[in-house]
Amino acid sequence: MPVARSVDESFLALPLSALTDAALTRAVDLGCEHADVRVERIRTQVISLRDARPESFTDAEDLGLAVRVVHEGTWGFAAGVVLTAAEAVRLAEEAVTVAKVSAAVNSDRVELAPEPVYRDATYVSEYDVDPFAVPDAEKAALLTDLSEQLLSADGVEHVQATCMLVKEQKYYADTAGTRTRQQRVRIHPEFTALTVDRATGQFESMRTLAPPVGRGWEYLTGTGWDWRGELAEIPELLREKTKAPSVQAGRYDVIIDPSNLFLTIHESIGHATELDRALGYEAAYAGTSFATVDKLGTLKYGSPLMNVTGDRTAVHGLSTIGWDDEGVAGQQWDIVKDGILVGYQVDRNMARLRGMPRSNGCAFADSSRHVPVQRMANVSLQPDPAGPSTEEMIAGVERGIYVVGDKSWSIDMQRYNFQFTGQRFYKVEGGRLAGQLRDVAYQATTTDFWGAMSVVGGPQTYVLGGAFNCGKAQPGQTAPVSHGSPSALFENINILNTVQEAGR
Repeated sequence: MPVARSVDESFLALPLSALTDAALTRAVDLGCEHADVRVERIRTQVISLRDARPESFTDAEDLGLAVRVVHEGTWGFAAGVVLTAAEAVRLAEEAVTVAKVSAAVNSDRVELAPEPVYRDATYVSEYDVDPFAVPDAEKAALLTDLSEQLLSADGVEHVQATCMLVKEQKYYADTAGTRTRQQRVRIHPEFTALTVDRATGQFESMRTLAPPVGRGWEYLTGTGWDWRGELAEIPELLREKTKAPSVQAGRYDVIIDPSNLFLTIHESIGHATELDRALGYEAAYAGTSFATVDKLGTLKYGSPLMNVTGDRTAVHGLSTIGWDDEGVAGQQWDIVKDGILVGYQVDRNMARLRGMPRSNGCAFADSSRHVPVQRMANVSLQPDPAGPSTEEMIAGVERGIYVVGDKSWSIDMQRYNFQFTGQRFYKVEGGRLAGQLRDVAYQATTTDFWGAMSVVGGPQTYVLGGAFNCGKAQPGQTAPVSHGSPSALFENINILNTVQEAGR
């Protein structure tokens, strides 16, 4: 049966209308072309265990009010924590003062792409069990039980377990008349097993592949992932990894599992197709982009099998919203179509700069204390509707490597030259897995890599991966984002031996 979900009454009971009326009326009186108000309450809980014993438990709540204005073509912003009409008026006045001071250095007049008005709208993300309604002792007990299962296996010396839980509530209102209320829940459990060779002192670790998701506590009790099944497999996989030979560097066909490929999508497509990077407005934090706007419609991003969408509507996506932090409704759109760059991720100001009729809803602030900036949608590689299974893909490879799980990565400031490692690597010989390998990294340029994609897996291989901690902006902000991916085969990819590359 569908679960009835609603925004918590305790949030709706805040003086949202009074704050709106006070701030927006004062902003209009001061001559603002646009003004908006955000009230945000974000509760974050992190439970950490080491060797099935409590290590730390944090429970924090961030509640505040933000006012943003456009005054004579310049942004102004102010934020506070006192939720009174008088404070809302003060913040509106402060935001206008900031805009007046900033006008002297503003080279581009701020104009916002139009958006329909949503006068009384509510969105609640897809989850069954509010994790903050579950007793803390019950949550800790389940994490302890799962940790003990892993720790009891032969060869597992230590187990680290963490679970991060977030409930994000936002109210948005603007001078156009939009009024939205939203509640999103997300969860990120993770278990890492470590083994130690007593003779040499060398150690090896292996982490669960389960991605963070926009679900509730039901995720850890069996909905959406088989935790006990994965934990039961890790000890043997870890033992095999410790005995695996070091890879011989060279060129290989590479089959990449969604548990690894999501991160390559994030770094080489997601960030590269943020329009503010492509235009050079974002540069200091992780650089700009090789995918500049003069290449839109012509850049061969990858093979004709490559179809990538931006999506703010995907079920259980970490970047899924009802409306963004500029009152723009969630949408899905094409970024790469048949291998060609056809779209970007934009907010309302960037959309207007490019002459676009509408934003695709990519404005986000990680708290009321921060101004909304252009942030990543759920950027996903689409499966081939008739594509093969991962096993069928492997069966078609004579000499290759199968990559599972993400680990370390590196990419340049243009989102072009990169290398990625992983949790596990398997040698492929004659269409069969022939044991694990160690010390593997794959290296390429973005267009060469995606151009080498020769097979895309079917819907049965598709997994929505992601991360809680995508960083951007100054002052820095973090945003949760998901990336769906099927398994895929890439031909003749350069494989590095990381130990040799490190000179060891």
